[in-house]
Amino acid sequence: MRAFVFPGQGSQKVGMGADLAEASPAAREVFEEVDDALGQKLSAIMREGPEDVLTLTENAQPAIMANAIAVLRVLEREGGITLAEKADFVAGHSLGEYTALCAAGAFSLADTARLLKLRGQAMQAAVPVGVGAMCALLGADIDKAQKLAEAAAEGEVCTVANDNDPTQVVLSGHKGAIERAIAMVKEFEIKRGVALPVSAPFHCPLMQPAADAMAEALGKTPPGALRVPLFANVTAAVVSDPAEVQRLLVEQVCGRVRWRESVIAMQVAGVDSFVELGGKVLGPMIGRSVSDVTVTSVVGMTDIEALAKEL
Repeated sequence: MRAFVFPGQGSQKVGMGADLAEASPAAREVFEEVDDALGQKLSAIMREGPEDVLTLTENAQPAIMANAIAVLRVLEREGGITLAEKADFVAGHSLGEYTALCAAGAFSLADTARLLKLRGQAMQAAVPVGVGAMCALLGADIDKAQKLAEAAAEGEVCTVANDNDPTQVVLSGHKGAIERAIAMVKEFEIKRGVALPVSAPFHCPLMQPAADAMAEALGKTPPGALRVPLFANVTAAVVSDPAEVQRLLVEQVCGRVRWRESVIAMQVAGVDSFVELGGKVLGPMIGRSVSDVTVTSVVGMTDIEALAKEL
């Protein structure tokens, strides 16, 4: 069985999608459609930067999605592949969940772009700049990370935001608590703590205003039927009912991204082949979480041609 997976924030870089757009009309159409939906030249920011503008959450989120969907469209149009026939499941890391739902037909491309733009803006606005922070714990499993978060909180918010793989967990919360956590890593036998260059503390209770904004937005633009079932971030379980998907997308804003558990659950469900579209971020995490699976990361034209042959 095969799962198609989609990367999250942090996988953006200046120049993303440029080669693909040059090589394929299908990719160009995706970028044009996203530009139109947002009323901004996002494709130009993706192509030329500047990097600090691309990294803004409200730009990075739709950009990462557009890049992955462009890869998928080229694969479908020029490789003659349809996702619904070749994928048993889809999943995405945080914002990648929206990409996965777009790929599965639950949202149109234009709606996905608008929802992600809004999600980025709402996440940014939820917490004043400088109040929140995030850090990656390297060489930490979920138990050590949990204990560290509890010890560092001291009455502030400090929670596990992303359980990425058995060696990498991300904490999110108040800046002071995150700084304390980084200072205390050795006490918990964690290799190191690295402050992340993010503009807001994602996936923690401080994001509640953003969750409320997404509840309202998804009420107006609810997901439709899924052609392929989704493994959801917050439950690490399969979901295909649109109403349930809608509820989980709202929960996901403050909730933990249970990526490691999702990967294990997919393997238990029979997945032995993972295809990451639009990035090379999830592949290594998957490899550290489960064994006896193949992982293919597909970014450029050569990758797409190779995958089309294989499928």
